[in-house]
Amino acid sequence: MTDQEMSTLLQFFKALSNENRLKILGVLAQRECSVEELATLLNLKPPTVSHHLSKLKDLSLVAMRKDGNDHLYRLDVDSLHSMSKSVFTSITAEKVVTLADDVEYEAWERRVLEIFLDGDQVLTLPVGYKKRLALFKWMINFFEEDRKYTEQEVNEIIQQHYQDSATFRRAFISNGLMEREGGGGLYWRIPWVMPELKG
Repeated sequence: MTDQEMSTLLQFFKALSNENRLKILGVLAQRECSVEELATLLNLKPPTVSHHLSKLKDLSLVAMRKDGNDHLYRLDVDSLHSMSKSVFTSITAEKVVTLADDVEYEAWERRVLEIFLDGDQVLTLPVGYKKRLALFKWMINFFEEDRKYTEQEVNEIIQQHYQDSATFRRAFISNGLMEREGGGGLYWRIPWVMPELKG
């Protein structure tokens, strides 16, 4: 998303995040009004209405025309349609993702590990399953990707870090971190892909 698109989007939502501005637009969508009329209709002070109109004018959501000494305001429908096409139709899921380009997603998982690990020992399992998943992903790194393990070997590796090996072993399978051979009981690590959480 370009800086200009981001700026327009922020201004638009900021302008419309105020209930009185939304009401002003609602009134102006039905008829032209002066500041005094809007103030009376919405039970606001004229300077407050003028302030809101200024914000809406900055985005070209309202237009003004002079009628003698009066300034009459109306919803600028054409500008609203134009903004809708230029800003909102250009926003794709891919562009929305770029809004968080500077977010470090691993920071949350690192924080979970700081809380629930002491060195390479799991202190306790968190209640929330998403937090548990961070520990499962951490534990799976003690297994090589190109090697098959017996159930006993899996248990021994887990127990070096946490006594309840069954919980981790089952979680590895249910969350797609490991696969298991049907009858032989052999386990192997698979490349990690974001799993569907199973709680």
